[in-house]
Amino acid sequence: MMKTMSGGNCNLNVPAKNSYRMVVLGASRVGKSSIVSRFLNGRFEDQYTPTIEDFHRKVYNIRGDMYQLDILDTSGNHPFPAMRRLSILTGDVFILVFSLDNRESFDEVKRLQKQILEVKSCLKNKTKESADLPMVICGNKNDHSEIFRKVRTDEGENLVSSDENCAYFEVSAKKNTNVDEMFYVLFSMAKLPHEMSPSLHRKISIQYGDTFQQKSFRMRRVKDMDAYGMISPFARRPSVNSDLKYIKSKVLREGQSREREKCTVQ
Repeated sequence: MMKTMSGGNCNLNVPAKNSYRMVVLGASRVGKSSIVSRFLNGRFEDQYTPTIEDFHRKVYNIRGDMYQLDILDTSGNHPFPAMRRLSILTGDVFILVFSLDNRESFDEVKRLQKQILEVKSCLKNKTKESADLPMVICGNKNDHSEIFRKVRTDEGENLVSSDENCAYFEVSAKKNTNVDEMFYVLFSMAKLPHEMSPSLHRKISIQYGDTFQQKSFRMRRVKDMDAYGMISPFARRPSVNSDLKYIKSKVLREGQSREREKCTVQ
């Protein structure tokens, strides 16, 4: 089964088994979108804009195999609890973000971690899946002075000490400190190619989409290497109906366990 992604003049076929969704959760103003921006573009935006829900897609050609990573950057306000639950149900890997200078945001991450484990455990029991749940807990803004710190390092480490599929990092999206290392560990826990990490693949423009999926992919002025990544500027979040159908198919064991409906524009 192939998942088709259209964007501009390119048409990319990604096997369903190589398609993943990364969900980023946390309170407001902790830097979730800044971490996503670092991952996608290597940039930091100083101006704060509240996120309702942002959806991004990145596709990779890694040693001739196609991969797709959908990124769901969620709202810190969680105005619709049912939508947050659906985001958790459809997520494959998770990043929980809090600010090191905000105790309340750390408490929110503890609640989110508990909710994710409960929701995914319920789904796991219904589907009889044995897959692990890769998760990173991320304390952002470690570039701030220690006098502003409200959460100790050992408190964050305690949240992940009993789970080998959960890791803790203190990062700075502003200074780009430990961000790449965090993604490297997350993808390793998820058993995904480590070349998905921002610094381990060549960034390719959408204009090369037509040749992107060819195993003999080569470009002028670009050295031959094993991994390429490209952001889809035209990606849209799958509809709620598509997500619900995906979960239903898993529970009822209809079709392949990782098959998702083709994304539709809301």
